[in-house]
Amino acid sequence: MTQYFLSVHHTVGDAMPSDDEIQRMYASVDAFNRKLQQDGAWVHAAGLTDVTQAKVVDASAGAGSVTDGPFSEAREWLGGFWIVEAADLDAALSLAREGSAACGAPVEVRALQAE
Repeated sequence: MTQYFLSVHHTVGDAMPSDDEIQRMYASVDAFNRKLQQDGAWVHAAGLTDVTQAKVVDASAGAGSVTDGPFSEAREWLGGFWIVEAADLDAALSLAREGSAACGAPVEVRALQAE
């Protein structure tokens, strides 16, 4: 089994869902998470705090520095992720479709490098 990183993306200008929609999305994501666990595909998942809370650490050239983030000023940002185990890319894409439907946002799929 290969592990895949399924990342949830948000875009500047996206309409903020209503409280009812947010609660529905949370319930859908919880159901999807339970399905992943029951099917043995679950490795880990988490939502992320707001992008304005990010810090960037750069020690690539020596002592290092810490600056307010995000790392790049982009129109899109990562809002959360799943790490899943899947037999192949097609299976991971199928899980990403379910995750995208549950959270109401696009989900990028990338395989983790083998150890």
